[in-house]
Amino acid sequence: MIPYTKIKETCLYIDDLDLAEKFYHQVLEMPLISKVDKRHVFFRCGESVLLCFLPEVTKNETSLPPHFAYGKQHLAFEVRKEDYLEIREKLSQKGIVFTHTQEWGNQLSSFYFEDPFGNVLEIVPQGIWE
Repeated sequence: MIPYTKIKETCLYIDDLDLAEKFYHQVLEMPLISKVDKRHVFFRCGESVLLCFLPEVTKNETSLPPHFAYGKQHLAFEVRKEDYLEIREKLSQKGIVFTHTQEWGNQLSSFYFEDPFGNVLEIVPQGIWE
C-alpha cells in the first residue's frame, strides 16, 4: 500500500471569489492564504488547504491541467471532538442553517449545511472514520 498521510488540498468550484472569501474566511474562520482576482481564493483548513476556483477560468488552463466542476460538491471539515458542540453552536449563531444531522452509530454525529454556492458542507468530529 502507498503510505498516504492525508488529503493535502481539496477544490471547490464557485462563481464569486468575494462571496467565497466572506463565507470561508469570515463565517467559517479559515485563514486566507492567497487570492488571485478572477481566478481563485485559497484558505488554510487545519493541516489542509481549501482551494476555491472559478471553473470558467480553470477549465481552460494552459499552464496546469484543465480542471472544473459544476453542481453540488461535498466536503467534510474535521474538528476536535471536544470542540464539536461549541462549533455547532457558534455556526448556528452566525446564521448557518443546518440541513441534516447524522448519527453515525459510534456515539458520534455530524451536521450538514450549504455554502452560498449550494455546496454541501459537513462538520465531523475526530473519530468518525476510526
